[in-house]
Amino acid sequence: MKNFAFVFPGQGSQSVGMLDAWGDHPAVRETLAEASEALGQDVGLLIKEGPKEILALTTNTQPVMLVAGIAAWRAWLAEGGAQPSVVAGHSLGEYSALVAAGVLTLSQAAPLVRFRAQAMQEAVPVGTGAMAAILGMAAEQVKAGCAEATAAMGAPGEVVEAVNFNDPMQTVIAGSKAAVERACELLKSQGAKRALPLPVSAPFHSSLMKPAAEALARRLAEVELKAPQIPVLNNIDVAIETDPARIREALVRQAAGPVRWVESVQALQARGVEAVIECGPGKVLSGMVKRIAPGLASGFIQDPASLGEAKQLVA
Repeated sequence: MKNFAFVFPGQGSQSVGMLDAWGDHPAVRETLAEASEALGQDVGLLIKEGPKEILALTTNTQPVMLVAGIAAWRAWLAEGGAQPSVVAGHSLGEYSALVAAGVLTLSQAAPLVRFRAQAMQEAVPVGTGAMAAILGMAAEQVKAGCAEATAAMGAPGEVVEAVNFNDPMQTVIAGSKAAVERACELLKSQGAKRALPLPVSAPFHSSLMKPAAEALARRLAEVELKAPQIPVLNNIDVAIETDPARIREALVRQAAGPVRWVESVQALQARGVEAVIECGPGKVLSGMVKRIAPGLASGFIQDPASLGEAKQLVA
């Protein structure tokens, strides 16, 4: 069997009906029931019927993506899938990875990620923050352009930063709306192929999220974390931590720090991983893996058919 890793997607991969293809799979049904009880709402109904605009609210998106990732993970185990040698997650997906590794239970994680979403939304008033994807430009050049745009703004709070290093030529920036717009214009003038505004309600992973990180620290202090049963690679330090206190502290910093996904995939490869399986809706991460490390095999699990294909991939 290949040495393989599981990775869990974050916000942006959600869609109405994203669990329909599982039918009445017991593992999926039980996951939805557990999350619904923890959140005090029918999560299965929210995922099945939406509507899209309600599902896209960050306070809903974060819990449903957590649930969808864990549903696929539990289906994999129920169908005899082997344990990966390491797990990781993109931004919010790290919470799914921690549940898979036994650090958190789903009943702990579902309300925790909803709290995280609320704290992030409240950190910056709606309409004053923004994010954009910069395509066709190296990350170092994007970082330099953001620093230049921030300096040109010359006002406290008017900042823009590189926050998601998704692949070698795709970096997401975030900050105040005016600073992000200025950086987009500047980076296009410096050679970026495209600067795409993202349909999000807050400048996630930027320093403007520090109030959210502080609120999350207080909340996490009340949550019991266990030592991981599977190594978890975090994306704030690109490190594997075994001490629950250090895992907790990394989660706090992650809320207001960059997602170092390129380095995370490279670190998986350096650990001898031969295949990376995306566990949950969409194929965003498997696409990134191909662009970051073409030598790695990649697959995904989002329904029974793709689960079967993933088994073949790692066999």
